[in-house]
Amino acid sequence: MIEWLAPFFTKSPEIAVFLAIGIGYWIGKFKFKGVGFGPVTGSLIAGLLIGNFFHVPVADTAKQLLFLLFMFGIGYSAGPGFIRGIQDGGWRWIALGITVPLTGLLTAYAMAKLLHLELGYAAGMMSGGLTESPVIGTASEAIRSLPIPDAEKQRLVAQIPIADALTYIFGTFGVIFFCSYIGPWLLRLDMKAEALKLEREMGIEREQAGISSAWRMFELRAYQLDAEQPVVGRSVAEAEKMLAKERLFVERIRRDGQIIESGPDTVLRAGDIVAVLGSNESLLKVVDTRAVEQFDRELLDIPSATFDVELTNKVYAGRTLADYRRHSPAARGVFLKAIRRGSESIPLGPGTVVQRGDILTVHGLEPAVKRVCEEVGNVLEAGDHTDFVALGLAIFVGALIGIALSFPVGGLHIALGSSVAVLVAGIAMGWRNSIRPSFAYIPHGAIEFMKSVGLAAFVAMIGLKAGPVFVEAVKQIGLTVFLGGIVVTLMPQIVGLYVGRYLLKLNPLMLLGALAGAQTMTAGLAAVQERSESPVAVIGYSSTVAFGHILISIGGTALIWMLHAS
Repeated sequence: MIEWLAPFFTKSPEIAVFLAIGIGYWIGKFKFKGVGFGPVTGSLIAGLLIGNFFHVPVADTAKQLLFLLFMFGIGYSAGPGFIRGIQDGGWRWIALGITVPLTGLLTAYAMAKLLHLELGYAAGMMSGGLTESPVIGTASEAIRSLPIPDAEKQRLVAQIPIADALTYIFGTFGVIFFCSYIGPWLLRLDMKAEALKLEREMGIEREQAGISSAWRMFELRAYQLDAEQPVVGRSVAEAEKMLAKERLFVERIRRDGQIIESGPDTVLRAGDIVAVLGSNESLLKVVDTRAVEQFDRELLDIPSATFDVELTNKVYAGRTLADYRRHSPAARGVFLKAIRRGSESIPLGPGTVVQRGDILTVHGLEPAVKRVCEEVGNVLEAGDHTDFVALGLAIFVGALIGIALSFPVGGLHIALGSSVAVLVAGIAMGWRNSIRPSFAYIPHGAIEFMKSVGLAAFVAMIGLKAGPVFVEAVKQIGLTVFLGGIVVTLMPQIVGLYVGRYLLKLNPLMLLGALAGAQTMTAGLAAVQERSESPVAVIGYSSTVAFGHILISIGGTALIWMLHAS
């Protein structure tokens, strides 16, 4: 029925790749209680199925091109968080971020030896069990660098996607279930109570979803003062101090028909019309009940601004928002709308600790916002121009070093590998860009394209090549690899849980988020947040996810070296 496609796939194999990507993303949409394959593993499965029915010639050059783009993209995006995590002294998170991937690597090695798995099946078990598909690429490259016949290399590489497909679904389910059920049970943790406790400590106020969606978060509004107002006769600084908790600021004053700029020593008088900047909630609760609002367009005609600024000033890293507000005059009249750490949003509260590399969305009157931006870091300029010079040279230099640099393994000298070296080059480039945004700028959308489509296309081609042996391999080794994958998934979680809680003394709720991050499972974080009814676990997740992406990816190379040497 579908045999008519065969000559098209043979003549133009690229159309089979795009078919696998399309089907893979379609498969990735389906979830059962939060568990699904995701688009990358979906593309791998689609490639295996298509390859099982059709012979599709796949060029190794095309696979490696896409994989190097992906590795650079993951390094560029995760690099700043990885390096800052090391530099900023959060040693307990660093220790956990290393412990979980290292335990995963050692567990995969132990299970491969115990079950007598060949190199390809062992690497695929690690890839799927730890839900980090880049291991497919790094392990494949490591196998191709071994001093064995080419036919043997092809056979071993073809095993990797088969084992990955067999173990990935439990890898996903296992992390979700462990972080949201098993881990809390082992710690005897009431997740909701712990979340409320953490939120109180951080000063986070829960709001009903959607309350602020119909109105602007911050506004500048005009009010007329009468003699009964408690602020009349006081200076602007004194008036603002009275309302320090609400963070309301007097920006301008109309007095006797004239507009004057307010200063700390300006004394407020009866009859003044004051332009007050603050949150809608504070204005409604405090000012609207005490003063009459006025419409004064000229008084309110002050430029406002909202900027995304990357925190680079180490003076403010590791400090709470409340501490910054108390000690920085520049914070006057400026409001923080959001904090983004990596790709995750961090909950806001006076006790929220900011770290270098955080993206702060600040809002206020333009001069005040610019003062804050100059003080804390670099304003992110919106742009869509990719620095292709930096991109091309970084991948070229990284790949060249990876091919040339070799290490002694079991009496042989084996190359580091172009993919691992390009990952390191991406880390360095992303880190440098975070310090100097004009250097090697690559838009977020371009990086996401490299990471998503690059990896999906790569694993689809891997699947197409392995398809002809898929069914037979599943019959021979399927159950063994599946059971080994269960151990590979759970052992890092168990070790990480006890090391994190009893040795590193980490907060139990944030620890659960960190375990999901160390195994790069966003769905695990979502499950913890859902069961705790709080977003705070994301703080732990964002502290370890960069370590997971980078160290597990490199672990694919290390596993092949270790197994070959033994």
